[in-house]
Amino acid sequence: MKMIIAIIQPFKLDEVKEALYAAEVNLITVSEVLGHGRQGGVAEIYRGNKEAGNLIRKIRLEIAVNEDFVEPTIQAILKGAGTKEVGDGKIFVYDLNECVRIRTAERGTSAIG
Repeated sequence: MKMIIAIIQPFKLDEVKEALYAAEVNLITVSEVLGHGRQGGVAEIYRGNKEAGNLIRKIRLEIAVNEDFVEPTIQAILKGAGTKEVGDGKIFVYDLNECVRIRTAERGTSAIG
């Protein structure tokens, strides 16, 4: 089991979701976050407004997947989020030690779905 965390541009969220659904990845958590990478305070466009400063609006996706879905999930995020511009984001992949479905108390890979 893996936890995939992706930081993407807000305006790419719909395209990433469509690419994930096409890859049969349906379980995602989405959060609005602030941060910056190497671009630091470089101005970016967010909902038609130019924003500058230390922290830039981004979207954080958290996706728990079984081993067979790791690469399809990464490829879907790359497909949906990529613009080839600075600030496209990052994808992080972590080992997921345990997953428990609260409703049924299932554990492990069957709890992810």
